[in-house]
Amino acid sequence: MSLDLIFVIVLVLIVLNLSVMLLYRHDKIRARKGGRRIPESTLLWAALIAPFGAAYGMRVFRHKTRHRKFLLVYVFMVLHLAIITYLIYAMI
Repeated sequence: MSLDLIFVIVLVLIVLNLSVMLLYRHDKIRARKGGRRIPESTLLWAALIAPFGAAYGMRVFRHKTRHRKFLLVYVFMVLHLAIITYLIYAMI
């Protein structure tokens, strides 16, 4: 795998995680203002794609931290770490 491809993959992951973190922030702002909320299923699907951004957004904005189903975010993080670890060892 070329370094250019690795750079693009890392960049995409950073952008995805940042976007999901901002999605959690946006929902928190809507919650405070009493506006229309982002469905929990959407937040969880986003967390499946970018769990690090979701976990960071949950902690920083204190959002969805008391909902049991959002513990899945941490399961998704472990799954992503396992996949990343596997891919790194497969490249060596």
